[in-house]
Amino acid sequence: MMNSRERLIETIHHRQPDRLCVDFGAGGQTGMGAGAVYRLRKAVLGEDPEFRVKIIEPFQMLGEIDEPLRQALDLDVVGVNPRTNMFGFADTGWKPFEMFDGTPVWVPENFNYTYDKNGGVLMYPEGDVNVAPSAVMPEGGYFFDALNRQGAIDESRLDPADNCQEFGILSDEDLQHFKALALDYHTNSDYGVYMTLPGAAFGDIALVPATWAKSPKGIRDVAEWYMSTSSRRDYVYEVFDRQCEIALKNIELLAETVGERVQVVFVSGTDFGCQTGLMVSPNSYRDLYKPFQKKVNDKIHELTDWKIFIHSCGGVYDIIPDIIEAGFDILNPVQCSAEGMGAERLKREFGDDIVFWGGGVDTQKTLPFGTPEEVYKEVCGRIEVFARGGGFVFNSIHNVQSDVPVENMLAMFNAIKDCR
Repeated sequence: MMNSRERLIETIHHRQPDRLCVDFGAGGQTGMGAGAVYRLRKAVLGEDPEFRVKIIEPFQMLGEIDEPLRQALDLDVVGVNPRTNMFGFADTGWKPFEMFDGTPVWVPENFNYTYDKNGGVLMYPEGDVNVAPSAVMPEGGYFFDALNRQGAIDESRLDPADNCQEFGILSDEDLQHFKALALDYHTNSDYGVYMTLPGAAFGDIALVPATWAKSPKGIRDVAEWYMSTSSRRDYVYEVFDRQCEIALKNIELLAETVGERVQVVFVSGTDFGCQTGLMVSPNSYRDLYKPFQKKVNDKIHELTDWKIFIHSCGGVYDIIPDIIEAGFDILNPVQCSAEGMGAERLKREFGDDIVFWGGGVDTQKTLPFGTPEEVYKEVCGRIEVFARGGGFVFNSIHNVQSDVPVENMLAMFNAIKDCR
C-alpha cells in the first residue's frame, strides 16, 4: 500500500495510485471555513469542550484541519504557507475569538479588530488599529471582504512601481520559514507537500486591494483594476514585468532552499472565468497574462520537479489549452457547474495533459443545499469520471463554507471512503 506522498506523486504524474488522493486544507483554495471544521471534527472525533479551531488563513477564516482530524479523514496532503498572512502579520501567538455563529477559534496575536456601526468586524493591516481598516466581516458573516481604499488617481503621476510595492526578494527569515516547514513535513511525515509560492500570481484580484498594506499605492480598487487591464494595458503589463523579475529570483531562492521536499507549488490564483464563461477574451489572456506565467513556470520546471498548481474559478474551458501551454500541471477548482466545464468533457479532452485538483462536489448548490443522498451520489459520480487513469486529487469546488450542514460533509467523506 502506498503512503500519502507516494500516492500524490503517482497522481500528479498521471499514473493510477492505489487509491484516490484526497486533499482538504493544504492551501487557501482547498480548505474549510472554521465553522465547518469545528462541526465536522465534533461529529468525527467526538465532543471536546476545550477545543478551538485554529485560524490558518484569517481573510477567509479558514480553519486548521489538525492531525487527529486529518488522520480520521484519511487526507494525503499538507501545506506550507508564507510566513505572513493576507493581513501582513504572522500566524503566531494565539488568542481566543468567537465567530458570529458561536464557533470558538484561535486567532493570531496581531488579529486586532474593532466593530463598525453595523456590527461588522473591522480588520487592520499588520494589526495596526491606528490606520484605516483594510477589510470587514459583516455582522453574521463567516469571512472578510476587502475594503476599497483607492484614492483619487492622478494619471500624470501613475507609476507601475506603486502596484509592485508588495513584491520583493524573500528575506532570510522567509526562506528559513519555508525550509523549516518543508523539512519537518518531509522528514517527520509521509504526507504529500503543497507549497504556496508568494508573489507569482499576476493580477489575482484577491491580492489587488493589498489588505496587508497600511498605505496601498497605485490601482487598488477592484473595478478600476479590471478596467485598467484594457484602458491602461501598458501600465498593467509593466507591473507584471517588474513582478515577474522578482518572482523569478524568488523561485531560484526557494528551489535552492526547499529543494525536492515539496511536490506541488501553488503559483496563481487569478480568476479568468465566471459562471457563464470567460471574464477575459482568449486573446487578452494570451497577450497579457500567459507570457509571464510561462516565464515563471519554465523557471520552476528548469530548477525543480515541482508540479505547478493554478486556481482559476469559473468557465475557463476555452483557455485550458493555453493554461497547459503556459506550463501549468494542475487545474483547480474545476468548477463543473460553470459553462463548458462538464466533468466528462474535461477528463476526455484534457485528462492526459493536466491534473484536476477539485471538482469533487459542487459547493454552490449540492454541498450546502442538497440532501446527504444527493451529495453522496454526486461525489461518487465525480470520482468515477475524474479518477480514471490517475490525474485527480479529490477536493470540493473551492473551499467548504462554514455553514455547510455537517450531515452533508459526512456524506461527502463517506462517499470518498466508499468510492475511492
